[in-house]
Amino acid sequence: MLNTEFIHPKFIPTWILILFMRIGVLIPFSAQVVIGNSIGRVLYPFMHKLRSTAYSNISHCFPHKKQSQVNRLVKRHFEAIGVSFFETANAYYGSDTKIRKLLTITNEKFFKDALKEEGGIILLCSHFMPLMLGSRALLLNHTIANVYRPQNNKLFDKVMVKGYKKNGAVMIKSTDTRSIIKAINNSLPIWYAPDQDLGKNNSVFAPFFGIETATAAATARLAKNNNTRVIPYSFIRTTKGYSMSFEKPILNYPSSDPIHDATVVNQILEKQISKSPEQYLWIHRRFKTRPNDEKNFYKYN
Repeated sequence: MLNTEFIHPKFIPTWILILFMRIGVLIPFSAQVVIGNSIGRVLYPFMHKLRSTAYSNISHCFPHKKQSQVNRLVKRHFEAIGVSFFETANAYYGSDTKIRKLLTITNEKFFKDALKEEGGIILLCSHFMPLMLGSRALLLNHTIANVYRPQNNKLFDKVMVKGYKKNGAVMIKSTDTRSIIKAINNSLPIWYAPDQDLGKNNSVFAPFFGIETATAAATARLAKNNNTRVIPYSFIRTTKGYSMSFEKPILNYPSSDPIHDATVVNQILEKQISKSPEQYLWIHRRFKTRPNDEKNFYKYN
């Protein structure tokens, strides 16, 4: 039951959004994509700061692309943002039957084989726009722990946590290191996306698309517990639904070199992103923290 604090005028826009999400899940997938693309195209001209961030990220990560190509990719990214409204709605309110029909799963044996053995499992993924739905889709066949960052909007955070818990997820805040380690030690697989700028104190610098990037060091530290296997996992939208894929556990990971470990993780994420770059979270200022106090390349800080 929701707290009475959410019965407040400031939450009216959030309640309206929740209503639209509940309605949105009733729309067929193909129509969700068409409508979502249109929403993204409407948002594109007005989101100046986010558009600028996406342009800077893409132009630096893909220096071989011409300006027209970068602009096109930014526009497609905003279309993906529009579709993500429905993907998030499906994650919270969609039926198992609907989600299962949209799924194509590749190499799940790598995950299933790891589950048969004693030890921790980290499902390593990138921040793609269908991220929330990808986490929900895992719950169709498995019990996992979601490592998540609480939303600034308390009502939306409550809805998110409730939506996952009712489908069997264990929710762990990204700042709750003790609970994350406990899950790993109890051989509960954790779903983990480390591709965010966490600042110098929580990162090491390693190349990401050829750019020295503040990369979360926690992945390697967590993998040192309970014979943990790190399995690359991706979830992207296709023309017919969604592709969920797993790869072999990373060999010889972690090592004694944190920069090497961070580089390995970044290379895996680069490979995932390159398959469907428009769906990656380019509006995040991934390169804001710079080595040696270099100036970042974002227009808006």
